[in-house]
Amino acid sequence: MKSALSTNKIEKHFDGVYAVNKLSIAFEQGKITSIVGPNGSGKSTLVNTLTGMHAMDGGEIVIGDGGVRISKIAPNEVPSYGMTRTFQDVRLFEQMPVLDNLLIVLTKRGVWGSLFEKHSAYHLEKAEETLRKVGLWEKRHEMAKNLSYGQRKLLEIARVLAMCHGSDGAAIEIIFFDEPFAGLFPEMVKTVISVIKELRTQGKAVILIEHNMDIIRELSDHLYVLDAGQLLAEGKPDEVLSRRDVIEAYLGE
Repeated sequence: MKSALSTNKIEKHFDGVYAVNKLSIAFEQGKITSIVGPNGSGKSTLVNTLTGMHAMDGGEIVIGDGGVRISKIAPNEVPSYGMTRTFQDVRLFEQMPVLDNLLIVLTKRGVWGSLFEKHSAYHLEKAEETLRKVGLWEKRHEMAKNLSYGQRKLLEIARVLAMCHGSDGAAIEIIFFDEPFAGLFPEMVKTVISVIKELRTQGKAVILIEHNMDIIRELSDHLYVLDAGQLLAEGKPDEVLSRRDVIEAYLGE
């Protein structure tokens, strides 16, 4: 399989403390790669650095097999490199209905353009398809701010799916999920698992940060364990999670 994204000795430090320390790892197309580790191991910092939320302090990102090399990236540039993400703290257009939150992403015209343009049958069809997929079609006229916590997370995931159908020609191939299952009811968990598996089937590179080891085992094709910003272990989930050094570092046993 081809590499969709890799890091070459990437670094991020805060006040002299290395949250990510010369880390070189790769994420393959058509695979779900999970990143786990104890609190403070650098998981979220890594994702935030790869998606422009934090500036890199060293190293580079490589998009594709030996492709584009990046030593600096801004958040607004992330989609142009074929990447998108979810956040631990859900980010939506709060004062807009659920349906419009999808149409903005599908049309890529910006907030005002999306509000006032006449949406094509294609956009409306894709919005309905995506909202049904996450169980929010019946909530399509509800303001985003009025959704429950779980529904808000599902809407953010729907927006990620919609980006894969966007009409501006930017193909989304790399998707970061930062703790997408936190706070979800069991039926919602099943929905998100189904979505992530479908993205893998579509050949996307899915990068998952998650604490639930049962979900990690079910979904992951490859697993990285971080500790103090460095790579502690990698490989198949069952093999990695049975290693004594991983158990000691991550599970505290």
